[in-house]
Amino acid sequence: MFKRLYLEITNVCNLRCDFCPGTSRPKGFMAAEDFRHLAAKLRPYGDYLYLHVMGEPLLHPALGEILDAADAQGFRVCLTTNGTLLPERAATLLSAPALHKVSVSLHSFEANGGGEIAGYLGGVMDFCGRAAAQGILCALRLWNEGGENRLNGAVETYLSRRLGIDVPSLTRDRRGNRTLGENLFLEPGERFDWPDPAAPERKATFCHALREQLAVLWDGTVVPCCLDAEGRMALGNLFTQDLDEILSSPRAEAMRRGFGARRPGEELCRRCGYAERFNR
Repeated sequence: MFKRLYLEITNVCNLRCDFCPGTSRPKGFMAAEDFRHLAAKLRPYGDYLYLHVMGEPLLHPALGEILDAADAQGFRVCLTTNGTLLPERAATLLSAPALHKVSVSLHSFEANGGGEIAGYLGGVMDFCGRAAAQGILCALRLWNEGGENRLNGAVETYLSRRLGIDVPSLTRDRRGNRTLGENLFLEPGERFDWPDPAAPERKATFCHALREQLAVLWDGTVVPCCLDAEGRMALGNLFTQDLDEILSSPRAEAMRRGFGARRPGEELCRRCGYAERFNR
């Protein structure tokens, strides 16, 4: 069983953030019928299904049908969004029994030149207030530490006024997260460098890929983690193979052994800025 199964329903996005590498893969949307097929093949391997690798999942025209299909399979669905489409997709999301958690990447506002911050945050918080009241977890992400983060003060000021609390003074947990209310959290994070074959080797020696997570791209390509934006470490295709066959391939076995020995065998893994945090 994996803690996180990523099933990318689209790699199309409505923003172009400077912290996101984007992808040169062909752009597309997974058909709802294909989602049902792949979700059924993933179901024995985990309970939590994440509807993203690249792309903005709220752009998918069949999002409601996809969420219904995930519910029929018994999945608990998590998704990450830039938040710009939450007002118009709120009804679809709030009527989905399978929806477990929505993470909103607030740092995407700053990366795109933004506009009026209160309007953006107002739409996000209108949704999160309704979702949290229904028991859906809502995480407001500020994953920009170590870079320019002028946005953070504006976010804290807005949330303090909206919620009637002093956000900067709230107690942080061991990860730095703050509880804003029931089912509502503010989550900071370091800005990190995505794995890049052209980057120098880093100090990463371990990763949870193929131990706690794996990812499936919208065309069915199985990759070891959610940061393989280009599918460079393709292990197989879930449309034509069973997952057991893919996970027992020589390349997958070698990856697990390499991480277990703290000697990643894949060049891309040795060039991943995110995985460096597992050394701490």
